[in-house]
Amino acid sequence: MTAQRQERNGRRRQNAFIALLSGLAMAGIALAAHAATTERLVADRYTGLAIGGFDPVAYFTDAQPLVGQAAFEAAEAGAIWRFRNEGNRAFFLAHPEIYGPQFGGYDPTDVARGVAVAGDPRFWLVAGQRLFLFGGAKSRDAFAADPARFAREARQRWPGLQETLAR
Repeated sequence: MTAQRQERNGRRRQNAFIALLSGLAMAGIALAAHAATTERLVADRYTGLAIGGFDPVAYFTDAQPLVGQAAFEAAEAGAIWRFRNEGNRAFFLAHPEIYGPQFGGYDPTDVARGVAVAGDPRFWLVAGQRLFLFGGAKSRDAFAADPARFAREARQRWPGLQETLAR
């Protein structure tokens, strides 16, 4: 075998190895995304943080998503919640059903279709004194156009969808 041929074969093996690693990495990302959306409450599977560590009360009090601090944590519904201050922590613990995201943090437009897609805490809306998280701006805007309809349809589908999610 000539030196050029050996070099070409070596490059082919290297390229095949890189392609294999890329495929495995993509499969791992897909599995991680799936694992993050098979719980009744959207929480980071490694840290246990609900809604990415954002303070759920801040959406109401500051009208924006603010990251909570480790000094103000609380365990609720199988997840760790972080808050900006002790007051927000106390409000949440007194009424988690009000301050926690509806449908466990899943996108309500997808829940209305019978699909569990994790919401992103950066795409949010407070409607009817409840917090909703969305997978993206398009979904949030669709919900904002008719929140009563989407919330009603999502509430109807949520019990059945919850049964398909891990406990």
